[in-house]
Amino acid sequence: MIIDHNLLNTIAAKAANSVRKRMNYNFHKTSDDLLQRMLNILHPGSYVHPHKHQTPDKREAFIILKGRLLVVLFDDNGAETNRYILNRDDEVFGIEIPPRTYHTIVALEKDTCVYEVKDGPYNPEDDKYFAPWAPTEDNTNDAKAYLNNLMQP
Repeated sequence: MIIDHNLLNTIAAKAANSVRKRMNYNFHKTSDDLLQRMLNILHPGSYVHPHKHQTPDKREAFIILKGRLLVVLFDDNGAETNRYILNRDDEVFGIEIPPRTYHTIVALEKDTCVYEVKDGPYNPEDDKYFAPWAPTEDNTNDAKAYLNNLMQP
């Protein structure tokens, strides 16, 4: 599979028209693949409910290809422990998040694209443990306020 501007532009257009303002493009062929690989394009305003991967424990890595991405890590009570801005023209352009670590990602620029790698297999029933202290994605008003708060330095 080739990752080029045509592919990114196609996914970015789908992300822009998506209710969630993001879209992924999978390279793995099935959800049973032991290594899940994908492109994830996000636009500003896309809210990713903080979550962690445990039971089974899974690592997740992001490498920035385009734009700028804020990665926020939290402790189990929702206190922010670290934040990083991924930018391929800056000091940090990738991060691997260990299992059992609450995290979220926030697009800081239009068409922000990351190459994402996560341990598989993918099972929607146990893939993510959503943070009980953060609003759900369908709670749009609270999610928007929470996202705006995350954007503050």
